[in-house]
Amino acid sequence: MLAVFGLGNPGRKYEGTRHNVGFEVIDLLAEELNTKVSHRRFRALVGDARTEAGTLLLAKPQTYMNDSGLSVAAAAAWNKLGPDQILVVCDDLDLEPGTLRIRRKGSSGGHKGLKSVADALGTTDFPRLRIGIGRPAREDAVDYVLDRFTGSERKLVREAVGLAADAAACWCNQGIDHCMNRFN
Repeated sequence: MLAVFGLGNPGRKYEGTRHNVGFEVIDLLAEELNTKVSHRRFRALVGDARTEAGTLLLAKPQTYMNDSGLSVAAAAAWNKLGPDQILVVCDDLDLEPGTLRIRRKGSSGGHKGLKSVADALGTTDFPRLRIGIGRPAREDAVDYVLDRFTGSERKLVREAVGLAADAAACWCNQGIDHCMNRFN
């Protein structure tokens, strides 16, 4: 079993915001894998999909971004998943809108959701897929990530979400090295 966690904030208020691109990737993956992410377990909305590699748990933590690790750690413990069996998908202020970056491990880079996951798992050695949302010129970063994309940004991000879903499937079926070579 493998698991992909898309980070975001629950509720209609946050739908379509920059901080919720991780949720968008999970929704698209679920659609492509013909499954629903609607069961409540591990403080998340989850769904199981069948892939070439076996069962894939898709999850959208419902703990709010800054406590995402509570959900990830609960699912990992229950399913006996090691850190290398988990892919975390999230937004990144330091990447241009629409850009992807996949890493085997690393720091949180200031992302509070990634920090929460690292703290809960007790390691930074888990794969992560970051989707660029750009950094605001003048606006406060907190307000910026909770705002919606502009029209031109939305087009770039829609394409990036599609690529990120492909990257997550590649990670699942072909491993992290192949995924990094293909999508970075």
